[in-house]
Amino acid sequence: MGNLFGRKRRSRVTEQDRAVLQQRDKLRQYQRRVGLSMERERALARRLLAEGRKEKAMLLLKKKRYQEQLLDKTENQISNLERMVQDIEFTQIEMKVIEGLKIGNDCLNKMHQVMSIEEVERIMGETQDAVEYQRQIDEILAGSLTEEDEDAILEELNAITQEQVELPEVPSEPLPEEIPEESPVKNRPKPELVAAS
Repeated sequence: MGNLFGRKRRSRVTEQDRAVLQQRDKLRQYQRRVGLSMERERALARRLLAEGRKEKAMLLLKKKRYQEQLLDKTENQISNLERMVQDIEFTQIEMKVIEGLKIGNDCLNKMHQVMSIEEVERIMGETQDAVEYQRQIDEILAGSLTEEDEDAILEELNAITQEQVELPEVPSEPLPEEIPEESPVKNRPKPELVAAS
């Protein structure tokens, strides 16, 4: 079902990750084996003590102590492996960031080659000239109206605001308080029935 449309999913686990994880798993298995062995030897030491064989029990407890130290070393090795995996992942992220910065820097350099500072200054100057030209046109158009034109515009504005809108007349009779129970429309015969008789 995962390959429904012909695309294969790429695994995010790299060969390095796989190797580190295999080593970690082997160390975990070793820890379990040593742990079980230590439990057996402890039980055997109890039995030997019960039988009065103190020297043999002491030897087994020394062996158990040595295996505990091995387990501690193994745990340190597992911690080192996990730290190494994290360091590798962080380094890969750093490499991607550096690659992204490099690409961005290349793009900026190409854009700077296309647009020089002189070109930008020229465009800004042309834009300023165009804005100034438009402002002069606006002043000329605004100044072309005479005082008489201004007065005529104000009069027309006043006339528009003074116009009254004609509203329908409000009825002077009061509205009926009760609504008749039967409407004359309900009692009217249907057109089909009238035509049939």
